This record gives sequence, C-alpha cells and structure tokens, in this order.
Amino acid sequence: MLHLTPLKSLLLASALALLAATPASAQEKFRVITTFTVIADMAQNVAGDAADVSSITKPGAEIHDYQPTPGDIKRAQGAQLILSNGLNLERWFARFYQHLKGVPEVVVSEGIQPMGISAGPYSGKPNPHAWMSADNALIYVDNIRDALVKYDPPHADTYRRNAEAYKEKIRQTMAPLQARLAQLPANKRWLVTSEGAFSYLARDYGLRELYLWPINADQQGTRNRCARLSTP
Repeated sequence: MLHLTPLKSLLLASALALLAATPASAQEKFRVITTFTVIADMAQNVAGDAADVSSITKPGAEIHDYQPTPGDIKRAQGAQLILSNGLNLERWFARFYQHLKGVPEVVVSEGIQPMGISAGPYSGKPNPHAWMSADNALIYVDNIRDALVKYDPPHADTYRRNAEAYKEKIRQTMAPLQARLAQLPANKRWLVTSEGAFSYLARDYGLRELYLWPINADQQGTRNRCARLSTP
C-alpha cells in the first residue's frame, strides 16, 4: 500500500483538482465570424459570454466590394459558424467562402420579404439593407439564435434567453422613435441620405426617401444628381 505524508497528500489533491478544472477553464469558446459589423453586434447580443464573435470587415469598411485578405480567410477557417446577410450585399463572399472547408454558413436575412431597388443599375434587385426595418431585425435575431442553438447546443438556453431580451430591447428602442416620427407633418416626412440603405425604415415609418445612389458607388454621386435632390 502506498503511504503518503500529509504534505504529499495535499499536493496530490491540489494537482488532481487542477487537472479536473483545466478542461472547462481552458476550453475555447464557440467561435462565430460575421461578414460585417451590424451582424456581429446582433450576434454578440445573442451570444453573450457563451461565444466569441468577430467580423471580417471593420467598422466603416465598404461592405459591398470588400477585398478579403489571406488573414481574413485564415480567421474564418478557424470559426465554427459564419453569419452572412445575403441578398447580394456581400458581393465578394461567394468566392471567399470557396476557400473555406467545413465551416457552416447561415444567411441571417432568410425569411424576410425584400424590397426591390427602385433606381439605378441595380433596379429590380433586392435591397440588401433589410435589417433597417425593426421587424426584419427581429427576424435576423431569430435566425442568429437558431444558428447558435443548432451549432452550439450546450449553450442553447443562454442563446434563447439572450435573444428574447435583445428583441425586447429593439422593440423598446423603436417605439419612441415611431411616436416622434408620427408627429412630423406630411410635407416634412423626408429622409435624405447618400446611399439608399434606409428604404426599409422609410417604408415602415411612412417617410419619403431620397438618396444619391441606391448602392454604394462613389461614381454615381454626380453633380446633377445632387442638384435634383435639392429640389425634390
């Protein structure tokens, strides 16, 4: 029989306790990567501390025609889930995704009713900025929740709970905005922007929308176009 001194017994017990705790403490979080920062913000609200969420593109980056780097591909390959907007927002993503192996993708705009782009070279194509509608944003959150539950089931309850709290936060944020906008007289219900990215919001709140170009492309912001916007 092995006889241990009190000191050796204490050291052995401490070592066993440390080994038992190591897998849980050293275990990496579920890794989620998104195509741009709006989806990353939504996903982070749903994930909370249960997952590590990051975006391929940085704040302020041109999302439509982004040029991915080898580092972007490497980071994405290390993820366990990729969330994209779809609706042809990320025109670079299909080719980017071909470089990845075994990383599932979920399109978070699935289930929304897209508006068509009304002018310019993209006329008739779906307007990809669907999250600008609060109702659509709730669909995005549901899709993100379902994706996280599917691919990281041990934290399913956390994702469901966080998603409901986040959806309520969205509702509470939009309610006073809707009330204030409803007070605007009809002749002042205009929303003027550079890109036609707010069409869903304008539709939901009864605003008339004017923009320089339907999809970001600096060459479309001509002097004549700017002049026309000044006299709608």
